[in-house]
Amino acid sequence: QVQLVESGGGLVQPGGSLRLSCAASGSIFSINAMGWYRQAPGKQRELVAAITSGGSTNYADSVKGRFTISRDNAKNTVYLQMNSLKPEDTAVYYCNADQVWTGWALDDYWGQGTQVTVSS
Repeated sequence: QVQLVESGGGLVQPGGSLRLSCAASGSIFSINAMGWYRQAPGKQRELVAAITSGGSTNYADSVKGRFTISRDNAKNTVYLQMNSLKPEDTAVYYCNADQVWTGWALDDYWGQGTQVTVSS
């Protein structure tokens, strides 16, 4: 059983910063990519940023230059540093682990979500 546990969400004023963390636990041999998605009310879930095990990154255009994704492969943990936050960044942020190899299966996993609210 693989679990993803997120932390770091909350309420922040426009222009502020937050750091999200997501730790994967369980019987894990390898994880291909880890990433963050978000879903605002009434909108579809969208990719925010992703990082491969080799360190290649991909960002949504709306967050380039403001958000930074990083990863600790030894700890199976991914981070999202969010700076210069805007009200339109308000959403539930979900952690994703793509192609997790447990020794007997290759699956994708999702965290439970953490709320980020940007408001004055």
